[in-house]
Amino acid sequence: MSASGGTRAIVAALGANLAIAASKFVAFAFSGSSSMLAEGVHSLADSGNQFLLLVGGKKAQREATPQHPFGYGRERYIYAFLVSIVLFSVGGMFAIYEGYEKISHPHEVEHWYWPVGVLLFAIIAEGFSFKTAIKESNELRGKLSWSQFIRRAKAPELPVVLLEDFGALIGLVLALLGVGLALLTGDGVWDGIGTVCIGVLLVLIALVLAAETKSLLLGEAAGVEEVKKIEAAIVDGDTVTRIIHMRTLHLGPEELLVAAKIAVQHDNTAAEVAEAIDAAEARIRTAVPIARVIYLEPDIYSEAQAAKGPDPEATPGGPTPHPADH
Repeated sequence: MSASGGTRAIVAALGANLAIAASKFVAFAFSGSSSMLAEGVHSLADSGNQFLLLVGGKKAQREATPQHPFGYGRERYIYAFLVSIVLFSVGGMFAIYEGYEKISHPHEVEHWYWPVGVLLFAIIAEGFSFKTAIKESNELRGKLSWSQFIRRAKAPELPVVLLEDFGALIGLVLALLGVGLALLTGDGVWDGIGTVCIGVLLVLIALVLAAETKSLLLGEAAGVEEVKKIEAAIVDGDTVTRIIHMRTLHLGPEELLVAAKIAVQHDNTAAEVAEAIDAAEARIRTAVPIARVIYLEPDIYSEAQAAKGPDPEATPGGPTPHPADH
């Protein structure tokens, strides 16, 4: 995932949300619309979320230290997870509470032109932000569907901005419907219903974001295509004859750890094995540039051990095999 592409989308969303939040609070002050208040808080929370993403991106660029030898790439996952919490609590739950209060104690929407005008402006501004996020995502999405892109993306920024902007646009339409029905019927309950719908939408989006970023925090392997490239790069058919087993792990969106036990010829000298490992590492980095941390362990492949079944080391908690001993 391109960090620059994610940053452009975040900055565009931040600028749009700050302008929209200010206009919504002004509309709420003049009209008393709870939909406007909920939407204003939503936009303010979104602005804070984009700021969190920018902070996470900045902190992730710090150099590795003895205490954190693999660097700080996962800072971006942590801040993306915080975004989902803010969206759930400040955005979704506040909107549901405000909508409930409005339904319980409805009052007419005053100065209707304020909320309607602001909502139309907000739809245009959010549309611009959403268009920017789509453009940046399309450069990386390839043939993946949007749902696949959001599930498989290793960098959290673009999926977060995409879902936030999508939710914001749907929420604005719901707010416009709520205000419109309240004006047509003279019943402020519709404004409250629109606000509750916005809150439910934000909660659902927050849960999706939380699930995806939790998976990244726990540690995800490289994608299927990257794994195939790494496997093809390791084996040279001469010194390195096969892969006994391999693990990959994203240390950050643009940093991949590769650890593999490789089979070498039993009569190779130590110098030949070391040279083969260096060559394999070079091939891996050429095939998958984000593979920056590579550990290759040479071993002797045993047909008898392989015939017993899958490598026990492939099972979490299983014993560490030593095929050379068999």
